[in-house]
Parts: sequence; structure tokens; C-alpha cells
Amino acid sequence: MKGRLEGKVCLLMGGGATLAGSGFSNGQAAALTFARQGASLVVVDVRLEAARDTVTQLALEGYEAIAVRADVSRRDDVAAAVAATMERHGRIDILYNNVGIEYRGGPVETPEEAWDHVHDVNIKSVFLACKQVIPIMERQGGGAIVNISSTASLRWGGLAYISYNSSKAALNHMSRIIARQYAEKRIRCNVVVPGLIDTPHVRVLYGNANPQEFDAIMKDRDARCPMGRQGTCWDVANAALFLASDEASYVSGALLVVDGALSV
Repeated sequence: MKGRLEGKVCLLMGGGATLAGSGFSNGQAAALTFARQGASLVVVDVRLEAARDTVTQLALEGYEAIAVRADVSRRDDVAAAVAATMERHGRIDILYNNVGIEYRGGPVETPEEAWDHVHDVNIKSVFLACKQVIPIMERQGGGAIVNISSTASLRWGGLAYISYNSSKAALNHMSRIIARQYAEKRIRCNVVVPGLIDTPHVRVLYGNANPQEFDAIMKDRDARCPMGRQGTCWDVANAALFLASDEASYVSGALLVVDGALSV
């Protein structure tokens, strides 16, 4: 079915390429999926060239979009991205928060500075974006916020990433609170909770591994999944598409787990 987002404007935070030439990132897949369904995109990334790469991918399929550089953990950068979207389109129907970073370590190993940085990027960024966009959605009479979390927010994943676990768990609950507070304003807020996903980000995470080691890591990740394979960026994008669309008009405050039953 086409046109599920026809006429809607999406501000996509974290929509750039992860590594050039290494496949689509979650943000790029979301941008393409949303554009194919009729949405107009503003693609934001901390690296302007990464955002432009996504805009180029969209242009190859005949879709227009703009790229904006922003550090989403900084208030002024977020405000500028929102202003650019309003200047171009005059409205924001979908806010898509797709930014996330990790620091490996538990409470003892994680430096205070790393803890702060991870929380600034993973949770403060969403707070700042919602602070800017919710008043716009209120004036419009509604909107959809889609936040990208992780099953690391729900369970132990085998490796210590305490700041990532904490920040994504906070994102889940903040999203539910926003959903409840703004339900009467017809502003929906939902969360996609991916499990093990095969994206270029994994190659960054295990960047020190040689090809043989990396192949073993990926086979182990596949084997850990009940379906025998990791998910893809398109699995995440399609879940987000549902939550962003009017088909989910009575869905708010939901945590939509996309992990092939791994967390069960």
C-alpha cells in the first residue's frame, strides 16, 4: 500500500550514513521507507556529509530532501534543525529520533565523562527535540513522535554497556510519559525497540576485529537469534513506518519490540 505518509513532513534526527559504502544505516532505511510512502524529509546528522549521503540516496529514487548538520545533544543545534524544517515546509508531522551511541563498560569501568556524553546524546537529545517540536504539533492539532531504543533497555545482553542500558531505558519511560501527557492533544509518542540488527553500526562497534574475527562475531549474533538471523534496517524502518502512520492513530505509549523473539 502506497501513500501511507502522503503529505506529511518528517524531521529525522540521526538520518545519515554510518560508513560510506557499507550498506544502509537504520536512519537511511527509515528515510527511504518514509519517502517512498509520501513523506517529505529533513535529514539531520552530526556529520553533514552523512546526511547529504542520505539525501543523495533519496534523489536517486526521485525524492527531494534537505540535509542539516546538528549535534542533537546541543540546544541551539536542535533549534536550528527545527527552524530549517519549518522554513522549508511550515510544519512537522513526524519527529523521528534515531540517535544512539555506546560506551563499553559497567559502573566501575565507565568514566563519568563517558556516562554524561552517552546520556546527552541518547536521552537529552530526545528531550531537546520534543521541547522544540511538541508546541508545533500542538498548534497543528497533532503529530507522531517515534523514538528508537534497544532491547538493551530491557535485558542483559551479555556485554556491559551500563550508560547505554540506562539511557535507552530512560528513553522508553520518557516516551510513555510524553504519550500520556499529550494524548488529549493528539500527539502520539511510541518506541521501536530493536534487538540484534545487522547494520553498518555493528562494523563500527567491532571495528578492531579482523575479517575472520568479525565473521565469527556475526555468525554468533545470528545464532543467538531465535529466527537464526539478525534483523535488518528495513525491519526497523517498517515498524517505525507503522507507528508514524495514521494506521497507528490509536497507538501511543507503545514499545514495539523488533527482535525476532530474542528478548522473550
